[in-house]
Amino acid sequence: MTVIRSVVLGCGSYLPRQVLTNAELASRVDTSDEWIVQRTGIRQRHIAAEGEFTSHLAINAARAALADAGIDAQAIDLIVLATSTPDNTFPATAVAVQSGLGINHGAAFDLQAVCSGFVFALATADNFLRAGAFKRALVIGAETFSRILDWNDRGTCVLFGDGAGALVIEAQEQPGELSDRGILTSHLRSDGRHKAKLYVDGGPSSTQQVGHLRMEGREVFKHAVGMITDVIVDAFKASGTTAEDIDWFIPHQANKRIIDASAHKLHIAPQKVVLTVDMHGNTSAASIPLAMSVAVKDGRVKKGDLVLLEAMGGGFTWGSVLLRW
Repeated sequence: MTVIRSVVLGCGSYLPRQVLTNAELASRVDTSDEWIVQRTGIRQRHIAAEGEFTSHLAINAARAALADAGIDAQAIDLIVLATSTPDNTFPATAVAVQSGLGINHGAAFDLQAVCSGFVFALATADNFLRAGAFKRALVIGAETFSRILDWNDRGTCVLFGDGAGALVIEAQEQPGELSDRGILTSHLRSDGRHKAKLYVDGGPSSTQQVGHLRMEGREVFKHAVGMITDVIVDAFKASGTTAEDIDWFIPHQANKRIIDASAHKLHIAPQKVVLTVDMHGNTSAASIPLAMSVAVKDGRVKKGDLVLLEAMGGGFTWGSVLLRW
């Protein structure tokens, strides 16, 4: 008996031109390249230009993904955009992307799960496609976190950057086996008790201002590895796979130490881990598709590879997606 799977047709990304190095940051706040690299693995990040919005980054990434897929934008009937830094309070930035791509049919909406946003968006689009509600979706992660940073807070301003990444996925019939292409399983979690550990201290209802990102770094690190491994173990159980079966592990690019610790705990070989945190910093919902795009372009991720995605973000939210490329 066949099943419907959401199969990846194309992948694309976009990074703003401006690069901010650790050395440049050290001239602004009390920090150093050595301190940042040792604790996070980050060496540089990209910063959106004045007048360059989240929607602009998302449109460019979407166009790159469509070109990679070899399909026209008019073939898309669903856009799910993961972001914590929308252009406006409303409407959804996804509709700006829809308009920018010349699409006036189907549905477009934003999804907010902070750094887990892309995993949540991919799982959401997958459910719509498997239910038969839509045929082809653009799933995008796009952020301009530079706009919500306190540039005097050395504990946070060194961590984040701007960027966007996108996938085109299509509902296709597959045999219903582990060898199927497409999304095989997804697992999502949230626990609002941890809100105060990572949040933005503003919003329309509370302060009527955007606010700045605030984080209890040690607390986030302490919870991260356990939460990440939780949803990955669930993915292994649901699919009947193990760490040895995974061709590529593409985690949220928040901190190299968290990524290394998670891979070690799960017995995922270091050579299977895709790392881009050194080049991009933490781009929140954009980090997984950005890393994915790098690994596809350089030839590491190939058709038929089993790819494991995971993320954790403010809320706390966390989740995993297992897919065959």
